[in-house]
Amino acid sequence: MKVNESMMDRAIRTALAIVLLILGLFTHVPVAWLWDIVGIVALLTGLSGYCPLYQLFGIATNHPRTKTS
Repeated sequence: MKVNESMMDRAIRTALAIVLLILGLFTHVPVAWLWDIVGIVALLTGLSGYCPLYQLFGIATNHPRTKTS
């Protein structure tokens, strides 16, 4: 698997995952299990830096930096 997420993308996904997991674990609403599933997927993609949907649609947010002279 090739990394296709930028560091900012990964940080946002990881932060969102933590919020969703906390909501899923500590709230008692019918959709709490859905928040947990989405949170786990966001956490896995954020930590690994690879998003299968990005690859499917040909998206990459980890563009290499260009040097300016």
